[in-house]
Amino acid sequence: MLGFLTALGPLTIDMYLPALPTITEDFGATPAAVQLTLTGTLVGLALGQLLIGPLSDAAGRRAPLLAGVGVHLIASLLCVIAPNLAILGSLRVLQGLGAAAAAVVAMAIVRDLFSGFAAAKLFSRLMLVVGVAPILAPTIGGQTLQFTSWRGVFVVLTVAAAAILAATAIVLPETLPSERRRNGGITGTVRDYGRLLTDRVYLGLILVAGLAMAALFAYVSGSSYVLQDGFGLSEQQFAYVFAGGAVGLIGATQFNVRLLRRWTPQQILAGSLVAGLGFGLVLLILAATKTGGLVGILIPLWLVLAMVGLAMPNAPALALSRHGEAAGTAAALLGAVQFGVGALAAPLVGILGVGAVAMAVVVFGGMLAATLVCFLVVQPHRLPAEQPETVVVAVAH
Repeated sequence: MLGFLTALGPLTIDMYLPALPTITEDFGATPAAVQLTLTGTLVGLALGQLLIGPLSDAAGRRAPLLAGVGVHLIASLLCVIAPNLAILGSLRVLQGLGAAAAAVVAMAIVRDLFSGFAAAKLFSRLMLVVGVAPILAPTIGGQTLQFTSWRGVFVVLTVAAAAILAATAIVLPETLPSERRRNGGITGTVRDYGRLLTDRVYLGLILVAGLAMAALFAYVSGSSYVLQDGFGLSEQQFAYVFAGGAVGLIGATQFNVRLLRRWTPQQILAGSLVAGLGFGLVLLILAATKTGGLVGILIPLWLVLAMVGLAMPNAPALALSRHGEAAGTAAALLGAVQFGVGALAAPLVGILGVGAVAMAVVVFGGMLAATLVCFLVVQPHRLPAEQPETVVVAVAH
């Protein structure tokens, strides 16, 4: 069930990517303006998590989750009939707000039940779903566009949200018993956020996660233009190539479970960022010199995505392990930074020119910033080693 919930955000983000050029033409807009609809989704995901995370710490996990998925369902339905780009962008913000409930509550539930190595391993398993969703989403979107317009993509998202809402209501138990809930109201929420903002290592870890996400979203927002307009791929061919990058990300997240048998999460995080920085530099050089054509872009790009796949499970696990007493709030701030920084990266690619070089600059910049923050702020070599035990708490039924 957590897998389905974590898939809602990626499905919302990625399913309409093959339709971006079509939406641009349909509304007579610029690529940068259309990419703002993606930014709107990411902004909704960021702001929604800041609100829903503390709410789930106070009211339990189920009620905020069901309400959020319901908002996503309604927004998806309204996107089908959006008359202009401004309204579509506003509805995408609402979609993001709804998907935020699924994202933050799923992460909080992981922290309700596990910590340390066990949490890192479960995050890796959930990243399998997050990786599969980008493979399926553009493919489903591309196939949908074979039979209908871009509006049909939002019909599919409406059906998916309805199915997830029904399954969540039936299957998912409450994992935060009433005696463990935080009922400090607004004052308590502000106090929790204040405590989180004074933890230098936690802040560094969530910023690392956000900057790695920026590199990922530079690829997500720019790839349809680079591959379809720049290299002439069809919508369906783009979906297949996009899936190739997701395969690398998936493989890395699952390989992370094996790596955790030998190395600590902080060691894997540091190594993946350094390697990702190197591959990002190669991508930038090949894109700037136009060396290798399509292959010269895809190979280093896929390798960067694989390194992001290694970093993404370990940074959240390390960050949330420091604040189990306020897991929802800690997960909310983590998610807000991830999607907030990603929201900045998405239009930046369009502003720089929507070409391979623009995408490569933002990808490399995200990895460079993530690596600097990791070594200068987090200082992973100084973090205490996590113990490989599994911490499980009772589930409240």
